[in-house]
Amino acid sequence: MRRTFPDLVARARALTGNGRRAVLGIAGPPAAGKTTLAAELVAALASGPPAGLEADWVAHVPMDGFHLADVELDRLGRRDRKGAPDTFDAYGYAALLRRLLEDRDEMIYAPGFERVLEQPIAASIGVPRSARLIVTEGNYLLLDEPPWTPVRELLSEVWYADLEPGERLRRLVDRHVRFGKEPAAARAWATGTDERNAELIAATRSRADLIVPSEVIAGLGGPPS
Repeated sequence: MRRTFPDLVARARALTGNGRRAVLGIAGPPAAGKTTLAAELVAALASGPPAGLEADWVAHVPMDGFHLADVELDRLGRRDRKGAPDTFDAYGYAALLRRLLEDRDEMIYAPGFERVLEQPIAASIGVPRSARLIVTEGNYLLLDEPPWTPVRELLSEVWYADLEPGERLRRLVDRHVRFGKEPAAARAWATGTDERNAELIAATRSRADLIVPSEVIAGLGGPPS
């Protein structure tokens, strides 16, 4: 079956059919288009909210806000592997997902990630209680090893962004250059640290509920992610 973007919008919308808050995860390797897909989904869903709900019925909460700060990575000796599974606060991310699903607070603030600074920014994303669907995205949502294991069971569904490898690498190098790396350093990081992480993430592909094909991702607007 060939999936289209409208198919994805309809499937995401259906996750909240029982009225309870749901969290949709989008996984995939670096620069596979996760952020772009999430943003496009949220925009499409916000423009057509279910009856009785406003545009803020859907929210985007990326996993990247749980990057460890550089000062902590330096302390741990992991800064040269930034982006690897053990350079994130996985327990903190799972705790946020649990709080979102508890659906008790009028407002929940989540951390974001500033790519120019390459640092997490606390309390930069507000999620009102009116948000019934949360779209989250990140590399390791399907990783079945501590401390990431609890994440999968907290997500209503997880989709895997399966962008064609050559295009993904091109986008990844371009992104590194755009945010300050020299071209040679950008390619070295993309084919070194990033590629090792991408291989680990690719091994989790079979745990996804749905594979988003390359042609759908490539057809989306916005900056590569």
